[in-house]
Amino acid sequence: MQKKLKLWDAIMLVMGSMIGSGIFIVSADMMRNLGSGFWMIVVWVITGIMTVAAAISYGELSALFPKAGGQYTYLKEIFGKRMGFLYGWGLFTVIQTGTIAAVAMAFGKFTAYLIPALNDAAPIFQSGEFKITWIQMLAIAIILLLTYINTRGVESGKLLQNIFTGSKIIALLGLIAAGFILVDISHLAENFSLEYKSFSNLNKDSLGNFLKEGWEPIGGMTLLGGIAAAMVGSVFSSVAWESVTFVSGEIENPKKNVVKSMIYGTTAVMILYIAVNYVYLNALDRDSIAFAENDRVAVAASHFIFGSAGTAIIAVLVMVSTFGCNNGLILAGARVFQTMAKDGMFFRQAERNNKNEVPENALWMQGIWASILCLSGQYGNLLDMISFVIVLFYMITVFGVIYLRFKKPEIERPYKTWLYPLTPVIYLLIGTGFCILLLIYKQQYTWPGFVMVLLGLPVYYFINRKNKVQE
Repeated sequence: MQKKLKLWDAIMLVMGSMIGSGIFIVSADMMRNLGSGFWMIVVWVITGIMTVAAAISYGELSALFPKAGGQYTYLKEIFGKRMGFLYGWGLFTVIQTGTIAAVAMAFGKFTAYLIPALNDAAPIFQSGEFKITWIQMLAIAIILLLTYINTRGVESGKLLQNIFTGSKIIALLGLIAAGFILVDISHLAENFSLEYKSFSNLNKDSLGNFLKEGWEPIGGMTLLGGIAAAMVGSVFSSVAWESVTFVSGEIENPKKNVVKSMIYGTTAVMILYIAVNYVYLNALDRDSIAFAENDRVAVAASHFIFGSAGTAIIAVLVMVSTFGCNNGLILAGARVFQTMAKDGMFFRQAERNNKNEVPENALWMQGIWASILCLSGQYGNLLDMISFVIVLFYMITVFGVIYLRFKKPEIERPYKTWLYPLTPVIYLLIGTGFCILLLIYKQQYTWPGFVMVLLGLPVYYFINRKNKVQE
């Protein structure tokens, strides 16, 4: 593969893949689970520590295995083909493609703010609860457009990524500055005065709407359950940074630049995320965050900061953000499926590069499946359920750093995990706590995604048997 991506391009890919739609909406659900500005910031800080600790740990593996495929390659090399395949299976069926679908739908929904006719138009097709809308068609069009652009060569995708990531970083910095300069009445002290009380267990009316008077004090283990449930949103908003490892084969000096891009990129994004949440807490009171219409906290805050123009401002920001995010996800994900095809673990057609030296078939396979998920209407539910599985795979990969230190201590390591073994242990402890609390308190976020990944086992054995017969 040609080395066409520099360090700056890799950092832009990390940041662009992370910043999608989550930061603009998940804080509403987090506030409903926690009811406290203090605890909301605590959850973001915990997620930030987790994310950066994982990136630092992944750096050691990226230097050991500086080739395309990233996390799939790490898991395959350390724990064998089966573990690598299960990750790749989960990535294709829902993790990468489901995220692409969800981000594209967010683009469509915020576009509808600027073009109300999209919301008002009758469904193209409807049968019972299943329906196909113009917003879904716009989401699919965006996926297919970005897929096509990326088939034109890695430089086309790189240019688009740098422009859109740079634009949304500047826009977020502007929102953060305005969120403190233009707000006349600050709610920050009010939101933080609840620091030793958290509220949850909100009641709903017969139509399923939350009742604002349903706040109840919670503490102890119930509070920990609320923290875990809130982390589902913050974790979802903070994943996909590992996408840069998928394109290691196309990055200059990957042994150094991949780890640098992950650490610099994740640190910068988590600082931005925490600052944006301070803006929400400064501009809005607790109820305005928790009960923002359609969970669009950023819209509510922007309306308060900028007045009637706020809705349009934030809609454009989210459109830029989601467009750039999806470009990074589409660019990176296809490289994993190409690497799997080379290992005989995916459709053979995905193995070939086109005349522009990019995996065109893998790109279209990914794009078509993501489009089908857009039509299914189930991708959102799948993504809620997959955060548990994403963290599990992160934990297995981070544990791989420790495992290799014991199994193969003699290997030359161009980069060693900073503060080893403290850094990987911190991630494993927080990740374990998160998963255990979800298993106890929020099972709906755990077993469906886990089952989805386990369904890959019979597929793996079928592929393996087929490969052995061919040999």
